[in-house]
Amino acid sequence: MPETPNSLERHLLAVISDESEHYHEIHKYLGSVFRTILAKSEDEIKHVLEELALHAILFNLDCVGEGTRDGLDVLEEMRKIRDDVVIAAFTRSAQRTVPLEASQAGADELFLLPLNYEELKIVLLRAIERRSLELEGRRVIQQAESGVSFCSLVGNSAAMQKVYQSVEAVAATNASVVLRGESGVGKELVARAIVQCSNRADKPFICLNCSALPESLMESELFGYEKGAFTGADAAKPGLVELAHGGTLFLDEITTLNPGLQSKLLRVLQERTTQRLGGRSAHKIDFRLITATNEDLEDSMRKGRFREDLYFRINVVPIVVPPLRDRVGDISLLLDHFLRIFCAASKKPLKALMPDVLEILEGYSWPGNVRELENVVQRLVVLVNSQVITLEHLPQQLLHSSATGQESILIPEAGVDFDAELDRIEVAYLNAALRRTGGKKSAAAILLRVDPQRIKYLCRKHGLG
Repeated sequence: MPETPNSLERHLLAVISDESEHYHEIHKYLGSVFRTILAKSEDEIKHVLEELALHAILFNLDCVGEGTRDGLDVLEEMRKIRDDVVIAAFTRSAQRTVPLEASQAGADELFLLPLNYEELKIVLLRAIERRSLELEGRRVIQQAESGVSFCSLVGNSAAMQKVYQSVEAVAATNASVVLRGESGVGKELVARAIVQCSNRADKPFICLNCSALPESLMESELFGYEKGAFTGADAAKPGLVELAHGGTLFLDEITTLNPGLQSKLLRVLQERTTQRLGGRSAHKIDFRLITATNEDLEDSMRKGRFREDLYFRINVVPIVVPPLRDRVGDISLLLDHFLRIFCAASKKPLKALMPDVLEILEGYSWPGNVRELENVVQRLVVLVNSQVITLEHLPQQLLHSSATGQESILIPEAGVDFDAELDRIEVAYLNAALRRTGGKKSAAAILLRVDPQRIKYLCRKHGLG
């Protein structure tokens, strides 16, 4: 069908169906807002999917193969090829499972025949707008992150730049690294960045939180066991040290290892061999060790809770991962980063933060660091239905913290002289009113909405003439 002169200004909609009457009706009722093209054959569908200007696809699930089931398979393939367009499907099938299956296959919307064209137009336009916002959000964030990220670490603060420099310096070596910092700062991400930059990037990366398992299981988890080594050992099992051969072993919260396991780990590091529980022979092992702790290692060593010789073995290159409160300017970058991730995961348009919301989030101390910020953003994405996040959506502890912060500015730790503060305020208002009125006290009284006699008294009190 011929297009109008303004057709290039309209969204491009591809109708994939073997029934021409569907296309003619869609073109008739949606032609005012969409440029429509019809694809019936496999070659035409392929050509449509290669069309860069395409905004949406309206796909007849019943038009290929043996029916709806084959249509769902084709829909899934189209979604893999074009993640940037809206795909709406329509069908005659009344099976209750079809809507869920269509959604899982990648459909943004599903319509039952006969089509309600007014509803179809509104739903398609809204879906295209949402997709456009998502794509724009991704583009902006990707542009921003291209200069502020490093091996999946996000941040452009001076504190994080030091971390990046340390990671680059140590990555090419085989030196043991200990990552130090508060809980939630992202020590495991830094460990992964070291591996990603090293020549062990394609080798095993084995992680263990040393406080996550009871002591009775920790030894067998680390070093493995042979069949029959203890009751319940029905088959041999390699330990994590053994699984890390050729790659990297990351031990978080290293200070929670008991003295016996510290001794055994030290022996592995010295001899570069490992032996399973119940085993009779040791195996050569090649791995890089990265450890992490949120405790004071030196204090633990002085108190006898951590072996001195193991301390010197693991503390070859210490890297301090800064708390979020010390990463000036990084909070807004992290907010954008997590909003993008969780909105995409939830298949929601990219949400925006009101300026006063951003101000409160940037002013919060984040005692739980990046992990706490990530959890807050995920909660907001899941629970907030609107596209804009306002103050009313923030958790109460954040709002309370903001109010407390304002109070601490108003009343410092040392306290204030209340009467002196009131006198200072009175003088400031009186001077401002008298300047505004050219020194006329009666006019100043009207401006400040007080009795003229009180103005005269206050002026005498503060020596204002």
